[in-house]
Amino acid sequence: MIKETPNKPYPVRYLKGVGPQRAQALARFGISTIEDFLYYLPRKYEDRTHVTPIADVVPGMVVTVCAWITRVSSNRRWGHASRLTLRIEDDTGRMDAVFFNQPYLREKFEKGTRAVFSGKAKLYKGLQLSSPEYEILEDEDSEPSSCAIVPFYTVPAGLSQQMLRKLMQNALRKAPEVIEDGIPEALRRKRHLPDLHTALRNAHFPASLQESKEAVRRLKYEEFFVLELALALRRVRNLQKTSAPIKVTPRIDRRIRRLYDFSLTRAQERAISEIVSDLASPHPMNRLLQGDVGSGKTAVAVYALLAAVANGYQAAFMAPTEILAEQHYHTLSRYLKGARVKLAFLSSSTGPQRVEIHRKIASGEIDIAVGTHALVQKKVKFARLALAVVDEQHKFGVMQRGRLRAHGAIPHVLVMTATPIPRTLALTVYGDLDISVLDELPPGRRPVETHFVQRKNEEKVFDFVRDVVKAGRQAYFVYPLIEASQEIQLRSAKEMFQRLSRDIFGEFRVGLLHGRMKPEKKEKTFADFASGRIDILVSTVVIEVGIDVAGAAVMVIDQCERFGLAQLHQLRGRIGRGAYRSTCLLLGEPATEEAKRRVKAILSTTDGFKIAEEDLALRGPGEFFGTKQSGLPDLKIADIVGDYRILRSAAEDAFRLVGEDPALSKKANAGTRDLLLRRLGKRAGLISIG
Repeated sequence: MIKETPNKPYPVRYLKGVGPQRAQALARFGISTIEDFLYYLPRKYEDRTHVTPIADVVPGMVVTVCAWITRVSSNRRWGHASRLTLRIEDDTGRMDAVFFNQPYLREKFEKGTRAVFSGKAKLYKGLQLSSPEYEILEDEDSEPSSCAIVPFYTVPAGLSQQMLRKLMQNALRKAPEVIEDGIPEALRRKRHLPDLHTALRNAHFPASLQESKEAVRRLKYEEFFVLELALALRRVRNLQKTSAPIKVTPRIDRRIRRLYDFSLTRAQERAISEIVSDLASPHPMNRLLQGDVGSGKTAVAVYALLAAVANGYQAAFMAPTEILAEQHYHTLSRYLKGARVKLAFLSSSTGPQRVEIHRKIASGEIDIAVGTHALVQKKVKFARLALAVVDEQHKFGVMQRGRLRAHGAIPHVLVMTATPIPRTLALTVYGDLDISVLDELPPGRRPVETHFVQRKNEEKVFDFVRDVVKAGRQAYFVYPLIEASQEIQLRSAKEMFQRLSRDIFGEFRVGLLHGRMKPEKKEKTFADFASGRIDILVSTVVIEVGIDVAGAAVMVIDQCERFGLAQLHQLRGRIGRGAYRSTCLLLGEPATEEAKRRVKAILSTTDGFKIAEEDLALRGPGEFFGTKQSGLPDLKIADIVGDYRILRSAAEDAFRLVGEDPALSKKANAGTRDLLLRRLGKRAGLISIG
């Protein structure tokens, strides 16, 4: 365990030139310490190393000119902007530098002064630079510092580019006193990385663009290194703990398999074999079960749950939404019909029976508890919890998952996700987990046909749905909002339920399902749809995951441009679960390039891995992987996909380092320990640091 306290962070407000007011402006950008400030990198650089003679300046060029001021004039007309015009000349020609609404500059510029001006040239009553950046030179022989690679930042209100650069130079001078390099020297040599202070200097004020690239590469490596250290330490901590071994004998295996009325796929068999091996270990299982929609993750989870019960232990099955948790409860009930296994369902809306359910869980009368985050509340005490299955794990914070481990002995944990990602990325980003992949669909599962339909053709959509329902199938209509909003002009589920049930499909039974309905009403509506008593279900994205109705053969996703790519794929996965031809119709009018790209991607493939790669490119890795929910540090500089080679190097180095020094107690790793504690802060406890 790492107990030392890191170096105390140096507040940015004490940096020369900042003070309380500017500190508040910086705080709005997430900058509270000098370290935060130093890692606030430029959004771009401008190469001003080449001074352009005025005679060579062409309108539209971004140029740097070094010239003499030969005339200064200013004017201000009533009701108009003030204007300061400088006539500037060099040995080759003349032009103007013009400044608007900055009358104070009149005192700065004098005729006969030499200065450097940088900006975009344009033609307006002659050649001019409009509001250029400038540097006044002290004397004729002065070398302009502005003739360099100049950084440009996203500037907080109340600061200018020039002021922020000046503050950054002050911070760089202070850096050696307040920040220690967290990358061991041996690793820097191995990966050809500059030391921290060189990297920070060259990231902000490089002598060349190549220097800036090398500096940023070092800082990206550092971000990944911290991420992978956290994962490596989680894994080490997990291996140091003990759990109750769960043995699957041939007899237990036969008893479990009798409950399946179908044959498992090879991928499911492989995943079960990996899970059985983990459960037999005295160390807690920490496995990710990854599979596309419809790949049969629940069947694998059921095997693990029943293995725990067969060994005399309790198990918990947790899902992020009440509808999904209820679906899992009903699925388990079907599997266990006639069996002696005792089930219970628990959510935040469970009524007066909640107290009795708590009592039965605590006494061990309940074998498997299924529910939402209500399962990890303090009042819930398990008698002998040995396995926790967590569905759609990225929607739970690590604190919630950690509470399951607080119920006495450390349980084995199986987390499931229907968000497939490339295996190589999964191994790196979920480095603290072992991974099982379901990469094939059960036999008989037919691919879903997907078509885009323009809004003007929606009557054809209604006709198509009518024909399908008349043939005995069911349909979904999905909308982005529950009810109409004045701020966002979109169709809503409530509004369209009225129209569809009254005007369009009056001959059919139409139901409405959304997240604000009372639990008992939601459960009844879904049960009616699942049993065929509802023909058409109008819904929001509440049906996004886990819903399994074999008779549903059509899904209409209205205003499809309002949904994310992963959402579209998950929604489409709710159909095609029976033996019928299934069709997903995307109805909408995508206007932006990103929306068009999402629609194109969902039309081009049903392969979840390809969809995931495109989703990563569109959304970015931070949102895709849910780092805010994981307890891990956010990525501000690096990109998990674009910088994958750097990520692999950092992962390899971090896991080797922790393998050699699990407590980071060696003197050579003191800076690494300090870096980790600084970056993780209070979250350090989530991975056994601090």
